[in-house]
Formats: sequence, C-alpha cells, structure tokens
Amino acid sequence: MNTKRYALWTSTIVAGSLLLSGCQLLTGYQKIDEAESAEAWIGKIKPIAGEVNIACLGTYHCEIVQIDKTLIIAPDSHEPINPQIATALPSRKGTVEIPINMDMTPLINKNAIKVVPLAASSMPGLTNYYARVMPAKREVHVNFYPENNMGYVERFAMIHDFTEAGTYQLRAYQKKSSGKSGSLLDTASPEPLCIELWQGSKVQRRFCKKLDAEHQGEFIETGMARMVSLASKAKKIVA
Repeated sequence: MNTKRYALWTSTIVAGSLLLSGCQLLTGYQKIDEAESAEAWIGKIKPIAGEVNIACLGTYHCEIVQIDKTLIIAPDSHEPINPQIATALPSRKGTVEIPINMDMTPLINKNAIKVVPLAASSMPGLTNYYARVMPAKREVHVNFYPENNMGYVERFAMIHDFTEAGTYQLRAYQKKSSGKSGSLLDTASPEPLCIELWQGSKVQRRFCKKLDAEHQGEFIETGMARMVSLASKAKKIVA
C-alpha cells in the first residue's frame, strides 16, 4: 500500500457490461443520487469513550472490508469474516433491527477491532456495519456500490491518522460542476465520484476521481493537490 496521501481506486464491472460504451460504463456515478438519502437510512452509532468509530455511506451499499492487515467484511457474503469481531449480529425478519442490548464492551488494546451492525442497506438483504478501533494511524479499505448491482464495485483505500477518538464517516458523492460547455461528448461525460472523510460534523479530507485516461482509477486528495501546486510555485520563485 502506497503511503503517499492519495487514494487508489479500481473499478470492477461484470463482463457483460464491458460491451457497453465508456459513457455507459459509468452510469453508477449518474445513479448515485437515486440511492436513499444517507440521513434517511443511516443507523445510530454508539460511541465508546476513547474509541474511534469508522462508518461509510452515500451509495446503495458500502462496506469496510479491511483495516490494516485485518480482513473485516467478506466481499462474497458481505458479512463479517470473523464472528469473534462481530457485535451482536441482528436477526433478519424482512428488515434489520438493531438489538438494544448489544455488547459494547470497550476494546482491550490498540490491535482490537469490532464491527457493529448499523442499519439495513439500500440493497435488500444486506447490512451496513461500522468499525470500532482505538486511535492510531490506520489503513482503511472500503467497497462502494454506486449502482443497485453487486457486480459493480468501487474499491477505495486510505491511510489516515485517527489521533482523536470519535466518529469518522467516509461519505461518497457525485461532484457537481457549476456548468458544462464544449462538445456533446464532454457534456455527456459523468461527473467525478468523490469521497469525503468527516470527523464529527467537519470535513477533514476529500478525494476525487481523475477521469482522464492516463490516471484511470486514481483518486487524488484535492487539498493535497493545491498544496503541491503552491509548493511548486514557491520553488520557482526561489530559483
């Protein structure tokens, strides 16, 4: 995993979809707004003093598949890989109901990880989970599903220093431009998919996808792009 502050994404699409045009391949970005509002279906995170909660939202479904070297959610079953790290898995009767008396015993050390059922996913039959960890620098891998289609997944990876306890959310959204001009092909191109890391009610970091052919699948931290630009200008002035 590259520790530079950018995120690398890989698009996985079912083989049949490869016959479609490049514009059609990215219809997931256009349909992302059709997913239910995050505020409408997101469950309630139960904070524990001194711990970090990591959740994802914004698409039809998302799941934290890995933290550091620990695999969390299986990409095939979409459930916790290790039952020992799962907290009070809910019973399924049409919709997911979060038990009131979940075992929320504090984590015992910095290597401990727990996953907690958060809410029913916008994809029927699936559950959204959030992760509990201790404050530390973490490598977090998340799968986002922009379409109501399990065959189409966007894989996101980020390294972040979770120094402060509290709730962090990785929120996916489609970046809207103020206006488009140019050829019909330009106006038909999908808007870039972006991910924001929220700490409580504040945005800490933002990553957006590069849609050019040279960097296909690469998401760059927009704040860092600005810093690099300023640094380059400073070097030229000094020179």
